[in-house]
Amino acid sequence: MFDLTEPICLVNFFSEEPNEEMAALGFSNYWDGYFAGRSAPLGRVPAEVVDAAFYNFGPGEVARHVPSVWETTTPDDAHAARQRGCVAALRRILGELVDTPGLARAADLLTGAATSAPVSGRAMYAALRSLPLPEEPVARLWHAANLLREHRGDGHIAALVVEQVDRTECHVLLAIDAGILPAESFGRIHQLPKPYLASVMARLRDRGLVDDAGLFTDAGRATKDRIESMTDALAEAPYSSLDAADLAELIACLEPIADRLKETGSQ
Repeated sequence: MFDLTEPICLVNFFSEEPNEEMAALGFSNYWDGYFAGRSAPLGRVPAEVVDAAFYNFGPGEVARHVPSVWETTTPDDAHAARQRGCVAALRRILGELVDTPGLARAADLLTGAATSAPVSGRAMYAALRSLPLPEEPVARLWHAANLLREHRGDGHIAALVVEQVDRTECHVLLAIDAGILPAESFGRIHQLPKPYLASVMARLRDRGLVDDAGLFTDAGRATKDRIESMTDALAEAPYSSLDAADLAELIACLEPIADRLKETGSQ
């Protein structure tokens, strides 16, 4: 299900339409728009709250954008702009698929799943659940996929906390797993101060998760695998609301949508 829904969400990061909508609100750089759009469901909360909910940004990165983004727009307008941009991108990429019964059915089934899981312990998912559901099928499809992405993200953070893997260590583990070496060169963390990154790597070595060459030890590989397995397990709850026939229908309806988005890289 992740492989089928993630391409829907990725238009927010890879397509131009969401950036254009954020620029129209007055944001002159990508990251202001990112933090405004994604944190909007939380409302006007301090940087510490967004930092905790997002989990994976370096020290001080969130505070460079929150709460100052709310001097430019409101949370409601930021979420609306993000949604408009993502829907416009999906409509452009999906083309003739937009008006098919399969897309409308996928939107309805996915919305049913996305709004059925418990919200306890899931801050981002709960915040999105508090927003009105769109009625237009493409908007419903995007909103449902976004709900499921944040639901999975909340569970992923829980898995990282259980394994005592912090905000930056998680990127190092991901980079090593992807064969990006040295891990400190990974695009999500390479801009962080070198002494800070050195301390992150030293902690992972001291814990026996990474060896002197910057590769996984057996313990490091096992830790990464446990995190991924727990993340998958914690992401299952929304789909338990669908019976076998509905789940099979949802998969069949989503496959051509996901295939088209993968062909274009969601951009």
